[in-house]
Amino acid sequence: MTADAPKILARNVQVHYADTHAIKDVDADIADRTVTAFIGPSGCGKSTFLRCLNRMNDTIDICRVSGRIELDGEDIYDRKVDPVRLRARVGMVFQKPNPFPKSIYDNIAYGPRIHGLARSRADLDEIVETALRRGAIWDEVKDRLDAPGTGLSGGQQQRLCIARAVATEPEVLLMDEPCSALDPIATDQVENLIDELRSRYSVVIVTHSMQQAARVSQKTAFFHLGNLVEFGDTDQIFTNPQDPRTEAYISGRIG
Repeated sequence: MTADAPKILARNVQVHYADTHAIKDVDADIADRTVTAFIGPSGCGKSTFLRCLNRMNDTIDICRVSGRIELDGEDIYDRKVDPVRLRARVGMVFQKPNPFPKSIYDNIAYGPRIHGLARSRADLDEIVETALRRGAIWDEVKDRLDAPGTGLSGGQQQRLCIARAVATEPEVLLMDEPCSALDPIATDQVENLIDELRSRYSVVIVTHSMQQAARVSQKTAFFHLGNLVEFGDTDQIFTNPQDPRTEAYISGRIG
């Protein structure tokens, strides 16, 4: 891996749901330690492509993915790749906070336990604290780690889910509209957290909010009708888009 090699490389990616061609000929290079935003109208394919990056589409019977997607130069769709292990390296945070019906501690400890990352309870305690600190929620929950994760507020639940995702020491974090169910204050907290996380991870975020993409990302990809229309520096995409469809979306003429 050279320093400027992409963390994730996608070439000629196609996704079909039965007879529907949902993603067409997508090529993308996703950098390490960068926030990349996927924007575009509803149903344009941005979440479908995001789910290709950790093989979440494998769980949908009628879904077929072709082309090549590499993580650090390795083909993630190779038969030798275990999707469960892949998802430990490529964590995911969903639109609606989805803590497990377990204690705050056990929400975080779940992944490290199944992947054998802790040799002792002291190791596990350290992993849980580190993850909760990275999720910017440690100070709010450190005195009630035995309380249920489902008892937290929506914004706290989403930060708990981010902490749970980072507990397995992933290299990439995928976030599918992580703020759409949150109020403005919680959204601000999660956006600040995303900005902190990029010092350690490659973060890819799907967002319906162009303002959010402009605030949190360094790279932006615009999807339309299953095509990746344009991909570049966020500032350039928003101020000087090269494709008329991008310009039409950003100015509100299509959406």
